Amino acid sequence: MVTALKNALMMRKPDRGLYFHSDRGSQYSSQAVLKPLRVIEANLSMSGVGNCYDNAKAEAFFSTLKTECFPPNQLFSSKALARREIFEYIEVYYNNQRLHSSLEYRTPRQFEAVHSEKKKEKQLFQRKSSSYSFSECVT
Repeated sequence: MVTALKNALMMRKPDRGLYFHSDRGSQYSSQAVLKPLRVIEANLSMSGVGNCYDNAKAEAFFSTLKTECFPPNQLFSSKALARREIFEYIEVYYNNQRLHSSLEYRTPRQFEAVHSEKKKEKQLFQRKSSSYSFSECVT
């Protein structure tokens, strides 16, 4: 889990203030997980005690993963095969080809690209707006 988190942070280079939501498992509150999240000033969020609905999105993802990726008997022949198949499912299919109704029938990669472009446009507009003085706006 820690290795996956560190790899994700290195590959994706998220902005400060990323929201990291997890259940109350001890692995998520360990220093090995919290340290890299503090470095990027992540907002930490944990589900409420006994509140299964807090993780509904994650639970839905894992249900989809098990249904669409796992073999019928739910067992892979080796750990290496499981890693390869799950990686391929997420990185090749789920993020780049599978359309998601909650993302306006786009792939996560398409949705993120649109969001990223809108964010850049907003930042550019804010920079341009802040470069004008008040007197220039009223004359």
